[in-house]
Amino acid sequence: MELKLLNDKGQAASNVAAPDTIFGRDYNEALIHQVVVAYQANARSGNRKQKDREEVHHTTKKPWRQKGTGRARAGMSSSPLWRGGGRIFPNSPEENFSHKVNKKMYRAGVCSILSQLAREGRLSIIENLSVDAPKTKLLSQKLKDMGLDSVLVITDSLDENLLLASRNLPNVLICEPRHADPVSLVFYKKILITKLALAKIEEMLA
Repeated sequence: MELKLLNDKGQAASNVAAPDTIFGRDYNEALIHQVVVAYQANARSGNRKQKDREEVHHTTKKPWRQKGTGRARAGMSSSPLWRGGGRIFPNSPEENFSHKVNKKMYRAGVCSILSQLAREGRLSIIENLSVDAPKTKLLSQKLKDMGLDSVLVITDSLDENLLLASRNLPNVLICEPRHADPVSLVFYKKILITKLALAKIEEMLA
């Protein structure tokens, strides 16, 4: 598999050899969907709390006598059938939304995403990406010169100037190979990988 090596102007200068086991796999839509959904579900926190009929603040007095009123019998006003009553199956902070995905499946799903990005021309290699100062304007201009507006940059090590310069750009994310998640790979229009980061990705997904 040959990947394009871009220069500072965003033009293809040459090609870089990449293993077919990572960047030449078939597109597995079902596996990619499972990996993406599992990643989003595992990032979800149980921060909802509802009250059941024990926790709502109501009197336990019987609203009316059992027989003779013509109305349906009722025991207390905290019943889930009543307005303001407790929930039958309330949500709690201990709720678990996580999905189980095996390591082999996760790696195969990431490889399938990378392979499809390479086929679509959305994945490219660069020698290095850096800025002289932690200024958003410098990084924004550099990406504009390369013709990039929505980009995920995977670098071998986080440069402080590059990280600080990218924080105010909503469509730019800088991360290391171990933090390149499936959702970000699918979300951004263009993926840039430095040469050293490419070697780490090959080592991780081999």
